[in-house]
Amino acid sequence: MKNPWAMKMEQFTSFTDGERARLDAIITFKQRVFQAQEDVIADGAHSEYCHVLLTGLACRYKLLPDGERQIMAFLVPGDLCDAEIFILKRMDHAVGTLTPSTTAMIHSSEMKTLLRETSSISDALWWGTMTDLGVLRERIIDQGRRDSSERVAHLLYEMPVRYRVSGATSTNAIDFPITQADLADATGMTASHVNRVLQRFREDGTIELRNKTLTVTDPARLRSLGQFNPAYLHLDRTEANDPAVAGRVGDLI
Repeated sequence: MKNPWAMKMEQFTSFTDGERARLDAIITFKQRVFQAQEDVIADGAHSEYCHVLLTGLACRYKLLPDGERQIMAFLVPGDLCDAEIFILKRMDHAVGTLTPSTTAMIHSSEMKTLLRETSSISDALWWGTMTDLGVLRERIIDQGRRDSSERVAHLLYEMPVRYRVSGATSTNAIDFPITQADLADATGMTASHVNRVLQRFREDGTIELRNKTLTVTDPARLRSLGQFNPAYLHLDRTEANDPAVAGRVGDLI
């Protein structure tokens, strides 16, 4: 199988054959399959393992006392779900699946070794942490400054870019099982408001949504509507036109 974790991190640096083999061994050693709407790790829980999403779709979320849910980030293949858990006593939010998903389970001792050694892998892991924080910061900007169309457009443009980084797609079409309720919880809007925005985007030919597939039919327009700037994803090698990776996302950034 492809290693989406390694493919994502190679946006930052190139790995030797030995480093790729090491990462492949790590993700195949211990895996777990989750059903849709199942917690990878619950709010307040602790685990001896970190999880890397290999297939499927997940999200970081927080349930409020009144039962309302705030989605803080969607997690795509190649994303570390809970890298902080080997440092913290307990999670301060939950990570849950939106579709059937598979994760690689990396023991905390292995993760500590990877992060503390001097290697391209440890540098890439720190880079990955910074890009994850960048995604979270964009959601803060959504809530504080972007209007409803900008919020949805930015998120819809971001998702294909992140899928292409990890090798999950090579086109502007992605599996999109995200419901309008999920989008509402991620953007701070109502589901009916999300529906109106999506309908406008479909009518003007910016996107197609069909059979749980999102196709960005007018990337330039969607990027403009969302005021999308890829700097927060730190796609160093794509931006440098490195032929080893640039083709994966180059026409979107």
